[in-house]
Amino acid sequence: MSQILSKVTISPEKTLRDALELINSQALQVALVTDHDKHLLGVITDGDIRRGLLNNLSLDALVTEVMNRNPRTASPSTSKKKLLQLMQQHSILSIPLVKDHILVGLETLKSAQQQTNHANPVLIMAGGFGTRLKPLTDKCPKPMLKVGNKPILEIALFNFIQAGFSNFYISTHYMPEQIKEHFGDGSQWNVKISYLHEETPLGTGGAVGLLPTDIPQLPAIVMNGDILTKVDFQLLLKFHEDNDADATMCVREYDYQIPYGVISGSGNRITDMVEKPVQRFFVNAGIYVINQDIIKSVSANTYIDMPTLLEQKIADKGEVLMFPLHEYWLDIGRMDDFKQAQVDICAFGLER
Repeated sequence: MSQILSKVTISPEKTLRDALELINSQALQVALVTDHDKHLLGVITDGDIRRGLLNNLSLDALVTEVMNRNPRTASPSTSKKKLLQLMQQHSILSIPLVKDHILVGLETLKSAQQQTNHANPVLIMAGGFGTRLKPLTDKCPKPMLKVGNKPILEIALFNFIQAGFSNFYISTHYMPEQIKEHFGDGSQWNVKISYLHEETPLGTGGAVGLLPTDIPQLPAIVMNGDILTKVDFQLLLKFHEDNDADATMCVREYDYQIPYGVISGSGNRITDMVEKPVQRFFVNAGIYVINQDIIKSVSANTYIDMPTLLEQKIADKGEVLMFPLHEYWLDIGRMDDFKQAQVDICAFGLER
């Protein structure tokens, strides 16, 4: 158990007096009741003790008399943003983090409100022609098309900024001057933006070979510039690091319903019939985390797609993981997608 947890945990044999002393001695304003195996039994606040005293309990009563036996808890993998929302929604100052019924952490309102800054490079690929969105892209690169009143690329950039990222690279090819003119060096958002220009299209992975050699030696997030999403980038990065991955690909579940009855058989004997079954697959969501050794393996101005790059790592016995997305996600590849984005922009809170 961490040092912080050891200061706020108390056994069920202790009294209200003991709990009050613990709460008053710490700044976390809570006592967590655990058994000898570190199972969380309940939570006690100053208010719980006061209510107990008003109900004629003495300070020598056991903590089990007043503790909240069904406190609001969360998984240790829950993002700070979600934890902050929960605490604000339920007007509580802290949330115990529990895994398999074992107390493993405590998130407080104060710590959740503190912005975590990430030095990791973020590469947004914005060089595509957007052919399927013609005529909208005849005079405008696809990432600069407006959803609501902001370009797609600006919405994506701001989501990263909100998550604490500030070191950005944007790869360009088609009409790069429009992108550079709008975003500049990023100073208007207090971030740094550099540009990687593809003289010829380099595929979905080739732009990583244009990244400078002096970037921070940390995992980089790479994302297609035509994606709208509410994915928690902090949680994605934490997943990648906690699992010692070489690369992590975000994936979406895709359902496909076969429009016919599917027949299984043995020889000419029917063994099973399923009417219009639904098959489920994981598909590439166009968001990746890759380690520096993968970046360094791509030579400048080399055409390669990101799946091919990851397949090479898999062939080298690398740890390539997938991160399923359950949050909002939309790849704006076709006109119908672009129209859907105009509907979703307010419904899903995509715009600041």
